[in-house]
Amino acid sequence: MTHETLTAVFGWMTVLNLGLLIFSTLMVLVLQDWAVRIHGRMFQMEPADVRKAYFKYLANYKVLTLVFCLMPWLALKLA
Repeated sequence: MTHETLTAVFGWMTVLNLGLLIFSTLMVLVLQDWAVRIHGRMFQMEPADVRKAYFKYLANYKVLTLVFCLMPWLALKLA
């Protein structure tokens, strides 16, 4: 695989993952009450715990996207 192809793959991977992160964040903000009720009943969790789980999910997804998508793309662009 060439340097340009690898750079393009990581670039598009970053765009797609950031898009999914933004979409997930907006859905959690817009549909929070509805989603908390559904997931609270499904997993027998308190609403506060469900909200904490959403925050953890978004935080972990953001860190993983930065580490495994954005940083390799940036390193390839600078090389």
